[in-house]
Amino acid sequence: MSDARPDLQYDFTAGIPFPKDACVVIVRTRWNAAIVDALENGCQKVFVQAGLTMKTFNVPGAFEIPFAIRKHAEISKDKPLAYIALGCVLRGDTPHFDYVCNAVTDGIVHLNQSLDIPVIYGILTVDNEQQAIERIGGKHGHKGEEAAITALEMIQLIRSF
Repeated sequence: MSDARPDLQYDFTAGIPFPKDACVVIVRTRWNAAIVDALENGCQKVFVQAGLTMKTFNVPGAFEIPFAIRKHAEISKDKPLAYIALGCVLRGDTPHFDYVCNAVTDGIVHLNQSLDIPVIYGILTVDNEQQAIERIGGKHGHKGEEAAITALEMIQLIRSF
């Protein structure tokens, strides 16, 4: 179980110099839209503070996220500084949950090994809706904000190389 981190903050005064029109691309699911909307809003809040823009693309479900990110990286003329995968997979009564969670996790790992920009894992894999709610501003912090902060930290790390 993750620790609650309501005090998680990022020092935007340190300033990461972003190129003009720099952005992060979010690929998000339509499933569990209310939860994923909240995750995306958390990302947007952080990026507004950092002076960064974001573009969002929707896919049907979490399983499709790695494909969409890879295809965007291959054919888009606009190269983002990072990708963020956002979704919420709720456990059901069948093994489908395990298959989807494993597939999207493996896909994002593969993307991080093959792309030259970071792909941030912002997928909630929870047993029920209450656990998801606790992760979009509840006792377990805001995983959307954390995903955006992770993207900023990875961008900064890459630039330090």
